[in-house]
This record gives sequence, structure tokens and C-alpha cells, in this order.
Amino acid sequence: MGLIRLLVFGFIGLSVVYGLVWVYSRSIRREKLEDKWAEMHPDGGDVNDRDAYIEQGMVEYHSGIRPKLILLVYVVPTLAVVGVLIATNWN
Repeated sequence: MGLIRLLVFGFIGLSVVYGLVWVYSRSIRREKLEDKWAEMHPDGGDVNDRDAYIEQGMVEYHSGIRPKLILLVYVVPTLAVVGVLIATNWN
């Protein structure tokens, strides 16, 4: 019963952490794109072009490796718990 509780609450906790990291990473990328647009167009440029530029940058971001690396939020703690369990139960 304890193992099931660990799995359920662990998954919930890791899902919350994953969601927070995902939102933070997206916001940082969007901010960098906005800053780059402002640097390229000091007068502000066309709002529609700016929005298209940012959306294209976000599409490229999602196809990159960084969003996939965020999935390590699930893998690393799981491997650490398994490693600790094996180490403490080794005879």
C-alpha cells in the first residue's frame, strides 16, 4: 500500500513540477523572442508581423530538444528513488 501511495503522490508532485517548468520555459523563450523583435525593429514594427514572428519562434522552440529535456523531471527523480530503494534493500 505504501508503494502505491508513493507512486500516486510522486506522480502528482512531479506533474506539478513539470507544469511549472514547462510554463516557465515557454515564458522565457517568448520573452527572448519579444526582445529580439524589439532589437530588430526599434520603431515597434507591424503588430501582426510581430505576432507572426513570435508564433513562428514558438513553433520552432516546440520542435527543438529543450521541451523534450523537460521530461527528465519525471525520469531523474524516479531513477533516484529506484536507486535508493535498491541500495537500502541490497543484501
